[in-house]
Amino acid sequence: MNNTKRILSAIILIITLVGYYMNEQEEKNNQPVLDDATVVTATSDFDFLPTSTTKQIVNHNYYSLSYSEKDEQPEWVAYTLRKKDIVYTDFKRPYFIDDPKVQTKSASWKNYKKSGYDKGHLCPAADRKFSRKAFNETFYTSNISPQEHQFNAGVWNRLEQKVRYWTKKYKQLYVVTGGVLTDSNLKKIGKERVTVPKYFYKVLLDYSKPEIKAIAFLIPHEESNKPLYKFVVSIDQLEKRTGIDFFPNLPDKLEKKLEASNNYKNWSF
Repeated sequence: MNNTKRILSAIILIITLVGYYMNEQEEKNNQPVLDDATVVTATSDFDFLPTSTTKQIVNHNYYSLSYSEKDEQPEWVAYTLRKKDIVYTDFKRPYFIDDPKVQTKSASWKNYKKSGYDKGHLCPAADRKFSRKAFNETFYTSNISPQEHQFNAGVWNRLEQKVRYWTKKYKQLYVVTGGVLTDSNLKKIGKERVTVPKYFYKVLLDYSKPEIKAIAFLIPHEESNKPLYKFVVSIDQLEKRTGIDFFPNLPDKLEKKLEASNNYKNWSF
C-alpha cells in the first residue's frame, strides 16, 4: 500500500514538473521578438511611449498621455490594446471631468458647450470596456479633442473600428493617437482657448511574432468617404510634422525600417 502511494506521488510530481516546464516554454514562445537580437520583456503597457514635446507626461492606469497646456489637450495618447480587451459591456457613460493628474489643469468640458464640436475621445471608451474603472478613465478631459461630428462619427469611427478588428486579428497592438497641434492659424474654442486640429493621426505598432509591423494614418479633420488606406503615411513623415519621436525605445535598426515605410499591404483592409 505504501509502495502504491509512493508511486502515485512520484507520478503526480512528474506531471506537475512537466506542466510547469511546458508553461514556461509557452510563455517564452509568446514573448514578442523585435529582431534577431532583441526580445521585449515588457513590465508595463507604456514601454513604447513616444517622446513628449511638452514635458508633461501623465500615466493613468489604462493609458498615458502627453498634455499640451497651450492647446488644452494631449499631443498624444498611448496605450496597449489586446484581443482580450475587446468586449462589449454596456456601461453607462459618465460625465466628463477634469484630470486630477494634469499639473497645469486640464481644460473644462464647458469649453465644448455650444461650440459645435464633439468631445472626441483619443483613447476610445470602446477600447476600455473590459472594466468600469478603465471605461470611466477615458472620460477625463485630458483625453479629448474638438472634433466635427461628421468626422468623429464617420471616418474617425471607421478607423477606430478597424483598429479593434486588427487587434482581434493580430492579438495586440500599441496605439498612439492625437491631433496635429503644430499647424499654424488653428481655431480655438471656449474660454480656455482649446485648439481645434486640422488633422488627426493614429499610429499602430504590432510588436508580436511572427511579423513586427507598423502603420500610420494622417486624416484631415473633415467628413470623408475615402477608404482608410488613402490616409496611410510613413511614421517618418508624421514625426517631421509633429516633432514627436513615436518609438524611441525600439532598436534603432528596426525603428528606422518601420518608420520609413508607408506600405500597408501587410495589413488587412
